[in-house]
Amino acid sequence: MALTAPRTTFRAQGRGTRPRRTGRRHPLVATLMALPLAVLLLVVFDGWETVATQASSVGVMLGR
Repeated sequence: MALTAPRTTFRAQGRGTRPRRTGRRHPLVATLMALPLAVLLLVVFDGWETVATQASSVGVMLGR
């Protein structure tokens, strides 16, 4: 029983786990994460014209 105490203390201190990354996600990664839901909503609600209008508005807003 005495041999398990150091391992328990080691785990309780939070060592051995990967540190969490902080910061922002790359825009391409964020786009790839949102794309499947966007396609699903596009197919379900049949909004081709709406998507084209919104994409155009976003492009103008970004200056492209």
